[in-house]
Amino acid sequence: MRAVRRSGAPQPVRQALRRFPNPRLTGLGCGLFCGAVMFLLGHLDALLLGSSLTVYSVLFVPVCVLTAVWVRRGDLMTAPVVLPIAFAVGLVPLADEGGGIGGHLMGLFTALATQAGWLYGGTLAAGLIVLARRVRQVARRAAARRRAT
Repeated sequence: MRAVRRSGAPQPVRQALRRFPNPRLTGLGCGLFCGAVMFLLGHLDALLLGSSLTVYSVLFVPVCVLTAVWVRRGDLMTAPVVLPIAFAVGLVPLADEGGGIGGHLMGLFTALATQAGWLYGGTLAAGLIVLARRVRQVARRAAARRRAT
């Protein structure tokens, strides 16, 4: 009689997926990871592309997805909270309207307003991933309780 595999994925696919990094970030780690990556992307965008807000915003979405996938189970709800903060941190090197601190703040607020769609989209994607992971976690706990009784 054949042994039934628990996963529906073929064996080579499972082995390939195991080769990818699988870090587990705490709530603080999520904030540091997102903030550092977005700040670095903001600087690279300013240096290489002349402060293209669209490119920066498009790159925000994969960072959101990675953060939502890499956050550990106990800190799932922190990922959607830290992402907008990281987006704003990364805009600091991009937002430059000239004229001192007032001009810089005006550029930051303008960038936040004009790129709000990407900000909401990335945060929504991370929120949906986190929500799906949380539902799966609750279902596993309920199944374990049913088996125990």
